[in-house]
Amino acid sequence: MDEDTWLERHGLHPEGPALDEVRALLSEQTGRERQSQGLGNTILMRLCCVQLFNGAALDDVLLIWRAKTASWDASISIDVQLLCGAGLAASKEYLAGLRTEEAEAALRRIVAAEQGGEFEDFTPAAWSAADYM
Repeated sequence: MDEDTWLERHGLHPEGPALDEVRALLSEQTGRERQSQGLGNTILMRLCCVQLFNGAALDDVLLIWRAKTASWDASISIDVQLLCGAGLAASKEYLAGLRTEEAEAALRRIVAAEQGGEFEDFTPAAWSAADYM
C-alpha cells in the first residue's frame, strides 16, 4: 500500500477501528524498516504517526517511538513532536510513569528537543493544523 492510497482511505484523522488499522500498518512497516534498514516505507510510517498523533491516545506514544527509532531515515522522517499528540506534559508524564528503558529513552529525546526549542509554541491543535505531510 502506498501513502496516497492510505491517506485517501483514512484521512489524517481516522477514528475507531481505523486507528487499529493504522497501528497494525505502522507496526508492520516498523518491523520491515528495523529488519532490513530500508524496506519499510518511511513516508507511510510518517503518515501513520501523524494519524496516531491526531488520535491523541497515550498508548500510541511508544508505537510512534518504535517507528521513529527503526532506522536513521525513520528518525529523520518522524518528528519528535509526533510523540505528543495528547500534549507535551501528558506525554512526558505518561512516559515517566512507565519506568521502562524504552520509555525513558523517548522521554530523554522529548526533553532534549524541548530544551533545544523544538517545542516552542507547541500545541497538538496547532501541530495538527499545520501541513507537516
